[in-house]
Order: sequence, then structure tokens, then C-alpha cells
Amino acid sequence: MAKGNSYGAGPSTRQLRVGELIRRTMSDLLMRGEIHDDDLSRMSITVGEVQITSDLRVATCYVLPLGGKDGDEAVKILARNQWELRRTIGKKCGLKHAPELRFKVDTSFDRMDETRALLNRDDVRRDLDKPDTPEGED
Repeated sequence: MAKGNSYGAGPSTRQLRVGELIRRTMSDLLMRGEIHDDDLSRMSITVGEVQITSDLRVATCYVLPLGGKDGDEAVKILARNQWELRRTIGKKCGLKHAPELRFKVDTSFDRMDETRALLNRDDVRRDLDKPDTPEGED
């Protein structure tokens, strides 16, 4: 495979490393209340994941307030404070260029609940509990 051909490829190690660094730094900033916004300080926000583009210019942060309610409001508040978050993350992470931050509501917990409910259905449970039969035997 030629270098630079990203068909079917996932994020690079560098993207994963920088994304995790930004996630941890942002979590610390929000937990300690270092961003000076009254609306933000009254919310407890979880940063579930940060995905960063291959050129490290844009970071998409998946966030969810504690309790899972008011996710859209949290995204709006974080977007309003994007400049201060970007500046602080750039300083604390030691990045040459701090990426543009974009925020989305983290829906992974909802998907996990849906998957758990699907696996607990009677018809699926019956199929999962069937003993495996060797090839050729019915």
C-alpha cells in the first residue's frame, strides 16, 4: 500500500495520542473550573472522546453533561468559550498550533444501552445460547 493512501485506514498513532492529550487536558480544565464562565462552572461535563483530523488542525470533542441532560446547552456553552479553551489547551499541551475545537454531544452511552437491550431480547438470547455445532452437522 502506498504511503498516504488512507482508504480504510483508521487514525494514526499521532492523531490518537494528540486527541487523548487534548481530552485529558480539557477534562482537567473543566473539572478545576479554569474557564471563567458562570454557566460552565455550574455544569459537570464529561469529555468522552476527542477525534482530530490528520493535519491536527481540527479537534472534535464529544461531550456530555453529568446525568446526560442538557447536552445541546453544554455544546453551546463550550462553543461560546472555544477561544479560551483553545488558547489554554495550546499552552498546557505544548502544541505548536492549537487545533480548532468543535463540540458534539456524545451519544456513545445511548448506543451502548441500545446494544444491551438488543442483546437481552428473547429471540437474540435464544440464538446466543445455542450450542455451536461443527461444520456438516445439523
